[in-house]
Amino acid sequence: MANLDIEKTRTQARALLDSRIESVTQLVKARQRVAEIKEQLADAERDAKRSYVRATKDGWSTEELKKLGLEPGAVTRRRKTSASQTAGQASTPPHGDDILDTATTQS
Repeated sequence: MANLDIEKTRTQARALLDSRIESVTQLVKARQRVAEIKEQLADAERDAKRSYVRATKDGWSTEELKKLGLEPGAVTRRRKTSASQTAGQASTPPHGDDILDTATTQS
């Protein structure tokens, strides 16, 4: 049996782990950047909606804004989900466990 150097082995193992840790660190940084940009986009969309509403309150018609290339599409209100839809979604198990429950209760 070969004589193994424990310190050399530990150093090699740490180097392997360090490279894996670096890739996860980069992944976390990328995900943080995505979250920040999504937040900035949401802020910009809110500002655009407010500005569009302000323009209409200042006398610009929807048709005039449309002719200027300022479509109201992003300004429309989002539909709120009804309470029954939300309740139905909340009761569904996240990993398809309901398929097994349905199969066992029907037999």
